[in-house]
This record gives sequence, structure tokens and C-alpha cells, in this order.
Amino acid sequence: MIKLGIIGTGWISDQFIEACAKTGMYQLTTVYSRTLQKAEEFGKKYLADGEYFDDLEKFFAEGSFDTVYIASPNSLHFAQSVMAINAGKNVIVEKPACASLKEENQLLDLLSKRNDVYYFEAARHVHEKNFEIVKQEVAKLEHFQGATLTYQKYSSRYDAFLEGKDPNVFSPRFAGGALQDLGIYLVYCAVSWFGMPDDARYFPVKLRNGIDGSGIAVLKYGNENVVLKVGKTSNSYLPGEIYGLKETLLLCGNAADLNQVFLVDAKGGKKLLSNTPDENPMFAEALDFARILEEDSLEGKMTEQAWLDLSAKVNQVMELLKKSADITYD
Repeated sequence: MIKLGIIGTGWISDQFIEACAKTGMYQLTTVYSRTLQKAEEFGKKYLADGEYFDDLEKFFAEGSFDTVYIASPNSLHFAQSVMAINAGKNVIVEKPACASLKEENQLLDLLSKRNDVYYFEAARHVHEKNFEIVKQEVAKLEHFQGATLTYQKYSSRYDAFLEGKDPNVFSPRFAGGALQDLGIYLVYCAVSWFGMPDDARYFPVKLRNGIDGSGIAVLKYGNENVVLKVGKTSNSYLPGEIYGLKETLLLCGNAADLNQVFLVDAKGGKKLLSNTPDENPMFAEALDFARILEEDSLEGKMTEQAWLDLSAKVNQVMELLKKSADITYD
């Protein structure tokens, strides 16, 4: 049984804990929050008796967990991951794992010296069956002519921003914004399905504090374009499309959820390719991580390395996009 510690007590931590419980392979033991009250309020939903901390150093030194799930604001992921690795803990960190390529390179260097821990960036959709189905179908296309992928969802925190507040997800202090929060899903899709682009540019709609509320990214693949539409200030219900010659892959739901995937022929006929997604979108990743942690094998280490390599490529593209749009964080 994997003993799990949690940093962050928002809704995403609830969803991850529920996914972990469904696997039957995790036991939540320890919770950190900025106040003991919040830590206890979160933990007591799942634990009859648990460990609660409001001091990170004590959390890592005294907590009985072996694996930590980090779901704090984006800008804190790197430093907290380093603390965890140095404490000999396995790390599952919410995307984006790092706020910059510099942080990513430092983290990879640290991991190269610590073969006793596992490190996973929690890009949940990469572990879904439908994600792999799309990858396989793209490889079958005789002639690839680009794609349009969308993830545009109104943030529950945008109302507070409009009232003059600065919630974490819309703050340059915490490396927030549409590209970091939702755009990274689409970059994962593009890099996984089409490979590394020749060039990448981002055209954001910036808010009053300079953070991007929405935007369009264009990734160049030879003469073809992959267009990524991302936003946290409005809702979009457009499906994603990947263009062959006469056939099109149609991705219903946003490109992170992939509710349904169809192959549409030249006459408009549809063939359903996808499976029904799990009710909890974090179940597949929780199960994948647990299997590797429990087996602790050479094969598992190779899989972890493949995910790390993919994460590094995604971060390289993210860096190009941010630089092209002059997006910086405190």
C-alpha cells in the first residue's frame, strides 16, 4: 500500500484522493496546508486518524508517507518537489511541474542523482485510453494537414478577478494564466501526437495584471499548422479536429477530456473509435503511478523516464510560447 501525503486542499486534491481510493492501492496518511485547521478539515473527510502539518519542513521530516501529491499554486511546484526529492519521497506533482525551463533543467539534474525516488508530472489525459487511440489513429493518416484543438473553460475564480481580487490562477506571482493551466494539456496533445514543432508562437489576450486570460497558439509542422485555442474567461464547446486528406479525426469534448473520438470519412460518415472515459478523470493516472511505485522495477523506471522526456519536450514548447508572447512571472 502506497502511503500518501498531500500538499494542497482544493477540489483537485479531493478528486485525486477519490481516484486513489478507487485503485485500492493508496492510503492517505498526511496532509499539509497553510493552516492546521484547513489541513484537518480536508483530512477528516477521508481519515479517522491522520497527521496534519502547517510547516513544510516538519511535513517532510515527520510525516509517515512515502509519496507526496503536490497540488499547490504553480509557482510553488518546483521548490516543493525539490524538498520532497531531497527528503527521499516519491513525487506526483500537478501540471505544470515547473514554471520555467530553467526550473525543469535543475529538477532533471537533481533526479539524475537520485535513483531512489520516482517523479511524475500529473498530466492526467496522457494516461487515458482515448489519448492513446488518437495517437494511433494519427499515425495511420496517410497525409497530415494540421489540427485545431480547444480547451476553453470559464474559471470559477474569474468572478473574483473581475471584482478586483487576484486569485492564484490569475496571478503572475503564482505563475497563473490560461496557457499554464489549460494550454499545457493541448501542448501535451500536440507533442505526443505530432512530435516536436518547428516553431511555436502564442497570441494571448492579456488581463489587467499582464496574465493571459485566453489566447491562440500556432505550432508549425513543416507547411502545416496546429492551432491551440485556450481560455479561462469564457466557455467553448467546439470539438477538436485533426485533418488527414479526405478523413478527419473529430474529438468531442475538449482535447483534455476526449469524451468521444470519431473518424469522419469523405462523405461525412462517422465511426466511433473511443471508449467511455472513467467517471473520475484522474483514475487512469493514479492507477499508472501506483503500478509503477508498487512494482519498483526496471521497466517502471524506463516508463518514468519516457514520461520525464515527454514532460521536458512539453516544457520546451511552453517556453517558446511564453517568450513569443512576453509572458513572465514574478
